[in-house]
Amino acid sequence: MKVKRIMANTAASDLAKAEAFYGEILGLDLLMDHGWFRTYGADAKMTIQVSFGTEGGSGTPVPDLSIEVDDIEAALARFEKASVPIEYGPVSEPWGVRRFYVRDPFGKLINVLQHE
Repeated sequence: MKVKRIMANTAASDLAKAEAFYGEILGLDLLMDHGWFRTYGADAKMTIQVSFGTEGGSGTPVPDLSIEVDDIEAALARFEKASVPIEYGPVSEPWGVRRFYVRDPFGKLINVLQHE
């Protein structure tokens, strides 16, 4: 048996907030919409990963989700324009990523990162 895909599921009382955060700010496509359950994503091939930690690095809490982007400064500008508070960073970490933390509309801690 091989794992083909891993999907993160988040309980949400307001799917419009998911659209604003994941669709509009992060630019993900709406891939599936059942009315009660929506999936956002991209056509890119991605590596299957599940991470576990006692901290998020540099003494930060473990994020609920990490999202790698190709332009961290553009991502930061989008979150700032949308008035989403930055909880940590932006900072270049000693392990070779530049990142910042935000919370999505459902309280999940999101690590937005770019490899340097």
